[in-house]
Amino acid sequence: MAIVSKQLKKTDIDKRLTIPSKSLKYFPSLAGKHVVTFKARDDSGRPWKFQIYTRKGKRYLKPVLTKGWREFVCTKELSIGDKVEFDKEEKEQGEAVMYRVRVVRAVKIFGYVLDHKSS
Repeated sequence: MAIVSKQLKKTDIDKRLTIPSKSLKYFPSLAGKHVVTFKARDDSGRPWKFQIYTRKGKRYLKPVLTKGWREFVCTKELSIGDKVEFDKEEKEQGEAVMYRVRVVRAVKIFGYVLDHKSS
């Protein structure tokens, strides 16, 4: 089950990926900080390094993926309507938590998203 599944919008493609605040509990702890870095592997096994950024001292944190996100978007040639999903992989004792990032391409006809298929 995905800890984050989001259909991409223009801002997600052009700048940063916003994620729901409730999803923060699945990522590395911010522990009083407003920035945390984590690694994820795509379906080909390539590692990606992302950074989650939140507002400083605000009640509503508004988390976003910043560093590493635009490189991922450009490399994967993502477009509006595609979905991205993050999963947390189970770890064995003593191993660091690893994440998986998956792209689900939008199936479009005449510019409208009809369905999605894994790439």
